[in-house]
Amino acid sequence: MTTDPGLRSTRPARAPVALVEVLRLLVVVFFAGAGYQIGNGAGPTRPVLGALNGTAVGVVLGTGLGYVVGGLLARRTARSAATTQVRLRAVSADTLVAGALGTVVGVLLGAGIAWPVFFLPQAYLAFPLFGFVVVVLGYFGFVLGASKRDGVLALLGERAGVHPRAVPAMALPRVMDTSIAIDGRIVDVVRAGFLHGALLVPTPVLAELQGLADAGDDVRRARGRRGLEVLEVLQREPNVEVEHLDLDVPGVAEVDAKLVRICLDRGAALLTLDTNLAKAAALAGVMVLNLHALALALRPPVAAGDDVPVLLMKAGKEPGQAVGYLDDGSMVVVERARERIGTELSVRVTSVLTTANGRLVFGKPTDGAGATAPTGSAGSHPRRQSGSAVPSPPRPR
Repeated sequence: MTTDPGLRSTRPARAPVALVEVLRLLVVVFFAGAGYQIGNGAGPTRPVLGALNGTAVGVVLGTGLGYVVGGLLARRTARSAATTQVRLRAVSADTLVAGALGTVVGVLLGAGIAWPVFFLPQAYLAFPLFGFVVVVLGYFGFVLGASKRDGVLALLGERAGVHPRAVPAMALPRVMDTSIAIDGRIVDVVRAGFLHGALLVPTPVLAELQGLADAGDDVRRARGRRGLEVLEVLQREPNVEVEHLDLDVPGVAEVDAKLVRICLDRGAALLTLDTNLAKAAALAGVMVLNLHALALALRPPVAAGDDVPVLLMKAGKEPGQAVGYLDDGSMVVVERARERIGTELSVRVTSVLTTANGRLVFGKPTDGAGATAPTGSAGSHPRRQSGSAVPSPPRPR
């Protein structure tokens, strides 16, 4: 059975041979010592098996039993730790630091638990048992310390030499800016499932929206009322919790500066559409979620006027049309190019339409092929390619 070398196996790793042999040796010594003690008590000079006396028989039997039991016990112990390690594949320097700290704690804990064995009068019984407990708890301490890396390092802070991992902005409460409420697209983002959790609306934002809603200018008044309506809609959405943050910064006059100060004091992220505010907040050390940057990241890969190479694969529904696809799967409808099917053609984009089923791109050959076709022909009307719901792209003059 072959496996992909790029994929890691989910089977538990085999027990380390060195660990198994060390634990087995300790168990063998312990059982041999116990056998010696039993045989010596039964009669050290009395023959039992031929020339072997009771002491020798006790040592031999104890060694054999310890070898078998020690192997089983050592493999079981190492396999249990290896099974835990399967879930801890990411090993880094900070993980090793946390694992080392866990090993120290495990060794100290094991020594504290096992030290009463030294009250035994026989040292050959006390030392193997003590070593077994210390090794087992030290190994488990390493595994647990590595798995709880962030918690272990957080206990020591910067003294550990490694900073805890930064909390992502999506895991923090978000303070809403006025621009987010006025824009209104946040409702669609929330309903699409890309934004959830607590949304904090501080007093300065509510005051600014209220001031806009009461303004004398019609445009400003419409923007303010739209912002208040968006907040009301968000309060009814199940994926987010809109909370009014009754907090202000009296010593600061600007609303943007107040929001930055509130985010720093509360340990929250800033949710905004204002690029300048996003830059200023990031410079101040605030984690920023800029929906404008998200919109730019999701913009169409091509725009009207761009020249893109397209491999024409099949004929379109209308006469003269050919269809190809971009790398992202967007359909490209090229006018007056049916005779070029099977070739790669440079296409100039005339319009890009986004529908419920995806993105639809219309274009024409850049080499002017078929330019003599009548303007009003069916082949030059992209509306018919996808039904009457798709508007016709603007015609080049």
